Amino acid sequence: MTDAILILNGGSSSLKFAVFEERDGLPVLLRGHIASLGGHPQLHAEAAGDRPEILKSLGERPIDIGEAFTSVVSLLADRDLLRRIDRVGHRIVHGGRDFTQATLLDAPALDALARLEPLAPIHQRINLEIVALATDLLPQAMQVGCFDTAFHSTRPSVAKIYGIPRAMTEAGIVSYGFHGLSYSHIASRLRDRYGAGAGGRAIVAHLGSGASVCAMDAGRSIATTMGFSTLDGLIMSTRCGALDPGIILHLLQDWKLPTDELVTLLYEQSGLLGMSGISGDMRTLIGSDDPAAAEAVDLFVYRIGREIGSLAAALGGVDTVVFTAGIGENAPSIREKIGVAAGWLGVGIDHDQNRRGEEIISLCQFTRRGSCNPYR
Repeated sequence: MTDAILILNGGSSSLKFAVFEERDGLPVLLRGHIASLGGHPQLHAEAAGDRPEILKSLGERPIDIGEAFTSVVSLLADRDLLRRIDRVGHRIVHGGRDFTQATLLDAPALDALARLEPLAPIHQRINLEIVALATDLLPQAMQVGCFDTAFHSTRPSVAKIYGIPRAMTEAGIVSYGFHGLSYSHIASRLRDRYGAGAGGRAIVAHLGSGASVCAMDAGRSIATTMGFSTLDGLIMSTRCGALDPGIILHLLQDWKLPTDELVTLLYEQSGLLGMSGISGDMRTLIGSDDPAAAEAVDLFVYRIGREIGSLAAALGGVDTVVFTAGIGENAPSIREKIGVAAGWLGVGIDHDQNRRGEEIISLCQFTRRGSCNPYR
């Protein structure tokens, strides 16, 4: 029997997965993730039918995406799910200009996506490696790609272009934006839960190892902080975020830094890790009493607050602010600091609701119709 869909989402530090049954409502049979691939990896999973959560250490050493995939496959086989899968959906970070909707991952598509790897060197390679592994394991299954960049294709042209010669723009050197699958999901949940009013002018902060903020109007991307590559925008775990191009020229011309070392510096040695000299993990930094850790956290919050102001200007105001991804969902102190930074926009966070991790943490509550009532 082949009646299940496997979803795979490989990131820079995790592998997420879910299996859905192919019938009305697409009920979840199993979902989970392997976290901290570069540290002490752990498998978390939750099965249907109120079974207890599966929690398993995968050892004390880092593992690569191939080993993580093998662990997921072993779990699926133990649950007798592997033989049921006839479709596999993959998150692909970069779709470029050509891939703006879900696409069958045949040989020509994979060749085109591989050529985009320099624009997202950490993620694209991982994503395509997972496709290859899944294809070898399940040759009978349809492999489909969904693209983080696709959601942002709705932005106006002025939000995509840079001040460079037009020939370069026409060659594809434009802002693509990322984390689109996350933003698309948030947009649909806002509409479903709180109505069009709540999801009207929304600013969504996707804060994890990779981080960005997106301005959405009625569920459509208007502006976002990531651009041509996944380096742009906010300070991230190990990525630098927005940087004066003159710094790059200085490093190349005056420091004589080789290109491969520059790539490693910007993608893997900068951000929270580079600033603190301690870790790129926000949990470690929050728990540290080192002044460098505190400064890294402060810069992270400052840049988010500044970008929220910029995106509010692009929207002409803001009705809703949403936090998502690992830091956004699990670090109440960071949410509270960002709320203070954006307080001039009317963002007010209820301290107690925030600490409890409730879904709505504002000082006012949205009704199903989307109106905002004072919190009582």
